[in-house]
Amino acid sequence: MRLTKLGHACVQITRDDRTILIDPGTFSEASGALATADAVLITHEHFDHFDADALRAAMAARPALEVWTSRAVAGNLADLGGRVHQVGHGDAVTIAGFDVHVYGEDHELMHPDLPPVPNVGFLVDGEVFHPGDALTVPSEPVPTLCLPGNAPWMRALDLYTYTREVRPERAFAIHDGLLNDIGLSVMERVLTSAGEELGREFRRLTPGTSVELATK
Repeated sequence: MRLTKLGHACVQITRDDRTILIDPGTFSEASGALATADAVLITHEHFDHFDADALRAAMAARPALEVWTSRAVAGNLADLGGRVHQVGHGDAVTIAGFDVHVYGEDHELMHPDLPPVPNVGFLVDGEVFHPGDALTVPSEPVPTLCLPGNAPWMRALDLYTYTREVRPERAFAIHDGLLNDIGLSVMERVLTSAGEELGREFRRLTPGTSVELATK
């Protein structure tokens, strides 16, 4: 299995001749990947994870392309009919040949007076977990965690706490598109420290970088 970061929160997962794309938002570099993906997974409705115009264009050009997502995004794309699949916490589905387990219900709180938007995380083939904008802890082991590295709703303490709860074998930072070079260097120091405390490999992938994952 190959995991490729395509910018900010977007990752591409490839196994054999199958590819899925998770969260190709407006901060990602996903136009080429949208043109070749077998399926697209969207964790929630925020623009840095869900580029409605780009996704609609890709689906218009490729009638076989389908989407799995939260109820809010599914509602936004309701006019596309059966090509859009709403999923929620506890679902287990097969998507383009991948076994996908869905975990989580809500985005982390952004405002004290506003309810969170729906957010679902995806565990792919029992190997890679993308939580979206939530610190969801799946009820099964997570070998590889796509770890939010920075967000308006996140503190360094959250990164340490979350990785201690999930205890992945490896973690690769995503959700870092708001940081300049100074911010990235600070985030990477925190990330490295959190990994060292658990004796694990935690690091940031730069956009366009891939890692090969040895799966069972």
